[in-house]
Amino acid sequence: MTEIFEDPKEPAERRAKDLLSKMTLEEKVAQLSSVWTDELLDNDQFSEEKAKKLLSNGIGEITRIAGRGLKPRDAARLVNQIQKYLKEKTRLKIPVIVHEECLAGLQAPTATSFPQAIALASTWNPELMNRVASTIGRHVATIGAKQGLAPVLDLAVDPRWGRTEETYGEDPYLASSMGVAYVSALQAQGVIATGKHFAGHGSSEGGRNTAPVNVSERFFRENHLRTFEAAVKAAGLKSVMAAYHQLDGVPCHVNRWLLTNVLRGEWGFEGMVISDGWGVPRLMQVDGVAFDREEAAVKALLAGVDLELPRAFYPELVGAVKRGLIPESAVDAAVERVLKLKFELGLFDNPYVEEAAVPESLDGPQDRALALEAARESVVLLKNDGALPLKKGARVAVIGPNAADARDLFGDYHYTAHLALKSPAVPAKSVLEAISARAQVVYAKGCDVASNSKDGFGQALEAARAADVVVAVMGDRSGGFWWAPRDYADVQVTVGEGVDSSDLRLPGVQEDLLRALISTGKPVVLVLINGRPYALSDFAQSLSAVLEAWFPGEEGAEAVAEVLFGEVNPSGHLPISFPKSVGQLPVYYYRKRASTGGYVPIDPVPDSSPLYPFGHGLSYTAFQYSSLSVTPEVRPGGEVEVSLTVTNTGAREGKEVVQLYVSKPVASVSRPVRQLIGFAKFATRPSESKRVKFRVPAELLSFYDDGMRLVVEEGKYAVEVGPSSADIRLRGEFEVKGTLVLNGRREFESMVTLGR
Repeated sequence: MTEIFEDPKEPAERRAKDLLSKMTLEEKVAQLSSVWTDELLDNDQFSEEKAKKLLSNGIGEITRIAGRGLKPRDAARLVNQIQKYLKEKTRLKIPVIVHEECLAGLQAPTATSFPQAIALASTWNPELMNRVASTIGRHVATIGAKQGLAPVLDLAVDPRWGRTEETYGEDPYLASSMGVAYVSALQAQGVIATGKHFAGHGSSEGGRNTAPVNVSERFFRENHLRTFEAAVKAAGLKSVMAAYHQLDGVPCHVNRWLLTNVLRGEWGFEGMVISDGWGVPRLMQVDGVAFDREEAAVKALLAGVDLELPRAFYPELVGAVKRGLIPESAVDAAVERVLKLKFELGLFDNPYVEEAAVPESLDGPQDRALALEAARESVVLLKNDGALPLKKGARVAVIGPNAADARDLFGDYHYTAHLALKSPAVPAKSVLEAISARAQVVYAKGCDVASNSKDGFGQALEAARAADVVVAVMGDRSGGFWWAPRDYADVQVTVGEGVDSSDLRLPGVQEDLLRALISTGKPVVLVLINGRPYALSDFAQSLSAVLEAWFPGEEGAEAVAEVLFGEVNPSGHLPISFPKSVGQLPVYYYRKRASTGGYVPIDPVPDSSPLYPFGHGLSYTAFQYSSLSVTPEVRPGGEVEVSLTVTNTGAREGKEVVQLYVSKPVASVSRPVRQLIGFAKFATRPSESKRVKFRVPAELLSFYDDGMRLVVEEGKYAVEVGPSSADIRLRGEFEVKGTLVLNGRREFESMVTLGR
């Protein structure tokens, strides 16, 4: 007779409950743990002897099979070997979830490396993000993995934080839109998305990774939690990773208010909460909130952490239950959630992948074409005094540490940078190579990314004097704290996980080289290949043009060259503000009016404006905004309609990003100067006009009032429209008639339609 859990026609929840009833305590706790792939290998081959020691009671997850360096077909073969062992050599035959890193592409050899997350956010194009994430999900699923540890939904409010590059920027609305697009597309491929790091990781003290986060509950809810809430409610996010840091002294891994009361209670999240890597041991070793291994495990489980990555302290739960420290029902609740996801993923019915169908490379022509499209749209033109586009045939001096090294095009969770490879894991040309295909080039490196040597300055200046224009390619080399310069001086990592900065000057002697190049009198175009905004105010006025490319991935060099030479009209806009100096922080745009004073050394008049504001991005054409129309009155449950006309007044086709902001000048609590509440990106031909219509659900106007209720408050609201948060072209207002308290239900995006 077929058991309930073996019947694919039964609902996943019923199958999970039935299987749970048949499990021993040891088998249950095994489902709440993960092991690293390397722990199961002997000379790079699957070891049944090691599996017998580690998997005899089953296992919840396996960490990074492809990510350890296996080619796609080899990874799929290992997945099948592990699943076969579990199916044939364990009592209950429970399959495992294999998870991989996939922030901007599956972190594995041969997988397409798309632009880093901060660059994808610069596209302001959720539809493009959807296609990128769909491709990433397809790659993950191809090798048999069923969970991706992405996206990063943290807000980067302090660019000193090394993980700024992994985020979608500073704004909760933009980050929510991009996050929802990513989660929806990845999960449509049968791969669980994992929102991380829950929550507030980007507001750490001093921008230091894993440091405490000290923000008010109102700011935390309205900004840091919004991105996760949108992913849960609008995209059906199935997994959340707890963050390392503390909130008001309570580490997120033991924060029951956050993981249970808010996430499950208020939002109705039904998925799985996993720890960050070694997050549970930190409770004892770093945070000092647990006396021993057992206490740390018990506290994390009771707070709401279902599964520990990797297995370290959770085996102690067996003894904790047997000694009566926690009820077995607490273990059961977590195990049931893990099992339910495994049933929903279809693992019990078909845990294997068809090895013969797995290609030798996951970086196919269509995938590379998509990577190029994404890179093109991610490039942001920050300044242009007429030096761009470059003329074909011009004599160009290409100078800088990031010009000739294609390795520097990759971010910290790309396979290339994560493993500190000397050359890219996928085919990639350098910026120098891409420019050389279009112009007469003289090249000089000038300096390294992070060293203090100026030995190359003379050759660089000689090259600059012999050229018509200088293209200085500068910025960062990404990696992680495991490859920090203190340990591997030759790697020169300057940004990435755990690689935080105490200032925001370009690393090493790059600024000195840039000033020397400017002193030649030749036009200097700065191309930034980087992971965080830098304070460029000391020399920005002297630069002829500034191009922000972030870490643009495998096709990034080609995209940069296309923009430099005008083959592509830049359409990227900043998802994060560029400060004038590190002392100006915080400089995110949605601050309060009380936070708009300036500093005498920075500004001639008191002003807190950034060097380059959120939403900023120039084009080789021009756009005119006109004919604003705003619904004058709206009920709390209705919609505000905002429409305007945008006309391309330039000489070439281009894409504009229209940004809609609102504010409430008078409210029960002080509100930000402005907040993004909608955006639209579209192309127009010269002299073409388009009518842009936003339908804004009144719920998007909600905030937490003086009683910490989420409300749409009655009164007047200001409307602002423009191409950036600081370039407002049109203004209007409307009035909300009546106050509404929101309970659970919530909208997260405005609807946009285009007409003529």
